[in-house]
Amino acid sequence: MTESNGFYQEMIDQFLKLVRIDSVSGEEREIADYLAGELKELGMEVFEDHAGVVLGTGTGNLIASWPGRLEVPAFVLVAHMDTVVPGKGVTPVIKGDAIYSSGDTILGADDKAGIAAILYALRRIRKENISHGPIEVVFTVGEEQGLEGSKSLEKDRVKARIGFVLDSSGEVGTLVVQGPVQNQIEVIVNGKAAHAGINPEDGINAIQVASKAIAGMQLGRIDGETTANIGIIQGGNARNIVPERVYIKGEARSLVAEKLKAQTEHMLERLDSAAREAGAVVEITAEELYPAFQLEAGEPALAIAEEAVRRIGLTPSREKTGGGSDANILNGYGIRTVNLGVAMRQVHTRDEHVFLKDIKLLSDLVYNICLVASEGGR
Repeated sequence: MTESNGFYQEMIDQFLKLVRIDSVSGEEREIADYLAGELKELGMEVFEDHAGVVLGTGTGNLIASWPGRLEVPAFVLVAHMDTVVPGKGVTPVIKGDAIYSSGDTILGADDKAGIAAILYALRRIRKENISHGPIEVVFTVGEEQGLEGSKSLEKDRVKARIGFVLDSSGEVGTLVVQGPVQNQIEVIVNGKAAHAGINPEDGINAIQVASKAIAGMQLGRIDGETTANIGIIQGGNARNIVPERVYIKGEARSLVAEKLKAQTEHMLERLDSAAREAGAVVEITAEELYPAFQLEAGEPALAIAEEAVRRIGLTPSREKTGGGSDANILNGYGIRTVNLGVAMRQVHTRDEHVFLKDIKLLSDLVYNICLVASEGGR
């Protein structure tokens, strides 16, 4: 076995170990302690920030740094530590050329394949004594709960202005360079209770008001850059009571801020109009969950990623996404960040899996990102 193959097997073993560590959102303590130890063993300075206090989980984001010997711009590698449910008691199983869970849980390749690839690259750089510039690593908590960890990141501790997030389900070589801004919409429709059989005319049916408002909304795929959804509607106490209260939760997102504004206003106008017509009252809260981002050709982060992809024998593919990730938050902080395809498949399901060849490709990609960045992006 060659030395590089030995590194590769170490990376597979590392991944298998990581997915066995329970780390569902809000319960990242064990994996954070494990990763802090791994980073310190590599000689990195490790700090756990205050996010655990802010979120009430007791576990913060890990921020680690290597000073480096070369005077080139610092960069940061990012992955998230938490997983979705069912994510406890994961038993990884190698089936042919891929790694699955036993079928009772998710696998956790989202995002432990990314974490394993980062650790692989750092170990290889250290073992090969490669000269490099400043390298930072951020492992976030609470990503699956709405990017809560990165939103609470002590961002001033991250010096890099170039970033690489490993958290896209695209193939290795996919570079997500554009992501949407998203608004969350929460609504309470206040009607009036009455007996459904004796005096229904004295009531105002909040469910009916909500239904009319939603029926008048444009939802789903609005255009190539914009989507909208109503995901939760809850209300009513009994079949014989005209319901006086309904809770609605939805969202709108777009790659274009002006389109998001127009779609959000359309949804709120439908709610307001239906309520006024029926004599109901609506309480509306619209909140931006994360900002949009777009990287242009020639930007350092994109140039580094594309050259690294070519060095592993692939053709880089620039993509846009309708989903949010830590890359949205980091770009909002002024850290120009690309989201890398990790090739994790059927994520958030019991059929989640990742191919062994893709784990190797991903680890080689991160290693080459470190090399290219240390060469000044050439």
